[in-house]
Amino acid sequence: MSGDVGGKRIGVREVAAAAGVSTQTVSRVLNGYPGIRETTRERVLAAVAALDYRVNNAARALGTSLTRTVGVVASDAVLHGPAAGIAALERAARARGRWIATAYTDSDDPADIDTAVRHLLAQGVDGIVLVAAHGSTPLDGYDVPIVPLYGESGTRQRDAAALVVDHLADLGHRRIVELAGPSDWREALARTAGVADAVTRRGMTPTERVEGDWSAASGFAAAASVAAAVAHGATGVAAANDQMALGLMAGLAARGLRVPADVSVTGFDDNPDAAFYNPSLTTVRLDVEGEAEYAVAAVLGDEVVAPEAPVLVVRDSTA
Repeated sequence: MSGDVGGKRIGVREVAAAAGVSTQTVSRVLNGYPGIRETTRERVLAAVAALDYRVNNAARALGTSLTRTVGVVASDAVLHGPAAGIAALERAARARGRWIATAYTDSDDPADIDTAVRHLLAQGVDGIVLVAAHGSTPLDGYDVPIVPLYGESGTRQRDAAALVVDHLADLGHRRIVELAGPSDWREALARTAGVADAVTRRGMTPTERVEGDWSAASGFAAAASVAAAVAHGATGVAAANDQMALGLMAGLAARGLRVPADVSVTGFDDNPDAAFYNPSLTTVRLDVEGEAEYAVAAVLGDEVVAPEAPVLVVRDSTA
């Protein structure tokens, strides 16, 4: 928030005028950008102190209280997984008397992510949670804690992916295809690792891997490769999310393949529509609420409680 002097609300313009610099320079100083002359930086900070301007990084530097706001950097928020994660983070933050401030980015470019992070830092957030984090997303070098939703290690993501492979193995499938998410996503890499772990542990034939982009359209496009694998003996598919599984089942049907009579298909996420696919989708459910509570507690330095273990939801798409 800004200060008030003599009944007048103090903002960036007033700080810039007092320091004899542009408002952009004030913003760059407060956000910690490099390349600012030290004399300029000192003038800006002196004006901030003199005017009692309290905002963002300046508030922390002057020893004022934090904003009780948790930042969220999110990409691909139109997808079910990220959207559900953001909603859960909002509930988890509110339960601790906090709000969330969200910066959306559609890029996996580290510079673009850095811009979003600094935008949130400029609002004085107490910590930042990354939703739909890419492998190149920076996690270090900032003055507040930054954690990815679901945890950097992705342990529960791996465990969840292993559940569907174990389910297929228990049904007698010995050769499966992995319909993976994009390889620059941390979550996709964790799910791929979980599939590989379970395949090795169960002594199955190493999976063929087809990569999608999380969308139903990419699942539909993958049906050609999956159908070819089925023709050579594959009998199951582990899709990295429910939307790709939906598109895949439509694509397989268009090629005359029946699910599950000819090939079993599993998903991931248990989105609200999965029970109404045709056939209804066998999938795996993460404790999204628990993951959000864990992430918020972690960035705030509170005691963390581990989320519930992932749950396999068996329906009609596997046999």
